[in-house]
Amino acid sequence: MTHWIRYTHDGREGFGQLDGERITVFEGELFGDPTATGETLPLAEVTVAMPCRPSKLIALWNNFHAMAEKQELTLPEAPLFFVKPASSYAASGAVIPIPEAAGRVVYEGELGIVIGKRIRDADEATAADAIFGYTCTNDVTAPSILKADASFAQWVRAKGLDGFSPFGPVIATGLDPASLTVRTLVNGRERQNYPVADMVFQPARLVSLLSQGMTLEPGDLIACGTSNGVGPIPKGGTVEVVIDGIGTLSNRFE
Repeated sequence: MTHWIRYTHDGREGFGQLDGERITVFEGELFGDPTATGETLPLAEVTVAMPCRPSKLIALWNNFHAMAEKQELTLPEAPLFFVKPASSYAASGAVIPIPEAAGRVVYEGELGIVIGKRIRDADEATAADAIFGYTCTNDVTAPSILKADASFAQWVRAKGLDGFSPFGPVIATGLDPASLTVRTLVNGRERQNYPVADMVFQPARLVSLLSQGMTLEPGDLIACGTSNGVGPIPKGGTVEVVIDGIGTLSNRFE
């Protein structure tokens, strides 16, 4: 298992492999054939950045059996999704302002799939090979905006405000996603705890289906949807999305 991290250090951005509290610095392209420079940096001396820069963030709705059962939703025959803008991206550790217009906002702790190869119309085997690794995501949502107009659910606006898509802190490779559990903590108190194995569309099938007619690029991020336990983010609160094997995505909301 490898943890890839991006960072800024002395005003310069770089990336490398995180091993405990030290980063082995690499150069080149993360999704190409990067090489180690021989340099290492203490994690404590860098600022953690977003681990990749997606051309698009695809976010799933109704992708967990338990949530569908609780909300009495019919399981979808194909993935239900929307796309979040790049202006909503944020790194772990970022302080995220809650706009007054957003009203009450809620967290949604999720597993994120990071694409490593350009694919389109891929079968499941090709899709599985195109998955570079996994990260933690928080699909922050303003429910009052989402439901403000009965004639049009405003998914993108409600979930696409600045900072409403934090992800990180690393991309983990070599993981079996079916063995993972997503936990979300608010001010240290656990609010979500659910298995990735409960997903309606498991990663390889999900990536394959999303690629039908839509090109997925290296660095693109798929937020796999959430399960039960979604709740409000208090002003000044810290939300942590914890996935053992990946790490902890932590953000304060003001």
